[in-house]
Amino acid sequence: MTGRPRTLIEKVWDSKVVQSAPGEPDLLYIDLHLIHEASSPQAFDGLRTAGRKVRRPDLTLALEDHNVPTNSLIISDTLGRKQVEQLRENCAESGVRLFRFGDRQQGIVHVVGPQYGFVQPGMSVVCGDSHTSTHGAFGALAFGVGTSDVEHVLAAQTLPLTRPKTMAVEFTGELPPDVGAKDLILALIARIGANGAHGHIIEYRGAPLAQLSMEGRMTMCNMSIEAGARAGMIAPDETTFAYLEGLPASPSGELWEKAVAHWRTLRTDPGARFDRTVTLDVTQLSPFVTWGTNPGQAVALKDTVPEPDDFADPVQRAAAERALDYMGLVPGIRMDTVEIDTVFIGSCTNGRMEDMRAAAEVLRGRKVADGVEMLVVPGSMDVRRQAEEEGLHEVFTAAGAQWRLSGCSMCLGMNADRLIGAKRCASTSNRNYEGRQGAQARTHLVSPEVAAATAVAGRLTAPSSLPRRTEAGASQTWNR
Repeated sequence: MTGRPRTLIEKVWDSKVVQSAPGEPDLLYIDLHLIHEASSPQAFDGLRTAGRKVRRPDLTLALEDHNVPTNSLIISDTLGRKQVEQLRENCAESGVRLFRFGDRQQGIVHVVGPQYGFVQPGMSVVCGDSHTSTHGAFGALAFGVGTSDVEHVLAAQTLPLTRPKTMAVEFTGELPPDVGAKDLILALIARIGANGAHGHIIEYRGAPLAQLSMEGRMTMCNMSIEAGARAGMIAPDETTFAYLEGLPASPSGELWEKAVAHWRTLRTDPGARFDRTVTLDVTQLSPFVTWGTNPGQAVALKDTVPEPDDFADPVQRAAAERALDYMGLVPGIRMDTVEIDTVFIGSCTNGRMEDMRAAAEVLRGRKVADGVEMLVVPGSMDVRRQAEEEGLHEVFTAAGAQWRLSGCSMCLGMNADRLIGAKRCASTSNRNYEGRQGAQARTHLVSPEVAAATAVAGRLTAPSSLPRRTEAGASQTWNR
């Protein structure tokens, strides 16, 4: 390599290239391959047809998450059960480690991977799931791939990829106390559009990120794909190292010291150039919420539903008209007056311990509003276990919420946890597409704190807007 300054993205990408030729995609080595039951059956079938075996089962980790129910250990859906059975057979045949539904280590693939230390700075990580970008929070190059790519990685532990462009997202200013990672990423996507980072890998930068935990950083990188990006990354720092130290799959002793020394080099060099830079001042931000049917159709919770005529671009105008019709919303109404039927806290975006604690803190001493159904679904069985050790499950159930087992749950209509009819849901997940949570479901993406406050008020609400709770708290929602 030349001595020119390089970005974090270039450093990690370059370190994984095993073959490069002009006019051809780079061939990248894959350090960790995550698989689940929904995207792997065809890939394993392809291997058998070609007479190939899994090349590196030791670098492959499988989990059951998309199809599993969260209210019992019995999978009643025929297709879902078949996919889980196929994954178990494939992993047993290939020697791939599997965290099965019901195991104490089971959970959503993008929650479990980091919490055990399987994902580390400078790694290349792929999975047949678009939200693999989550793992970029560790300074890893992580992205979702298609079924044919899953088969290729299983067979060769490599993947041919065209080098994407680089984008820097510079957050500036002082992070307001009521604004978190979900608000930052929604504000960014609203600014650049749901396809605004197409063809790029994003590096998130700036002082406000130093205030985010690893959980918050994972939330941000998780939704990089919702901006159209190939992946999202954040340079590792002391917060990263503190999170990883002591985890089961993390290096230890002298290997830990050597690893950290290398990880400290994974930063964008002074003078390195990005293909594009977007700057976002966070100082005046407030909690965000989506009003439409893609994550870019979002505004501050205190703002109003926009008029389609506000969009100069005819494509965006038509999209806004269709979205408002589907969502059953009228331009000009305040978002914090929109009533909600269902609240979902969970998913690979916001199903970690920090999210459970944040939601519980809002719900403590309060009650879920009459007529509102609330599901709280931990992102892994470890998260569930820790939350119960801290007594959070008692806070949720006392408030009137359902405390569930681990799984993807209501993030997508692929299991029993889905909305029936045109119900309206405040969701901590990542996508609000038409039919995402059910055939006619209307989804509003929010942070865990806003989701919990919404459950109490029965309408989209920020925690700061809730009246003060009583000291007793058990029998009253708040002082009136």
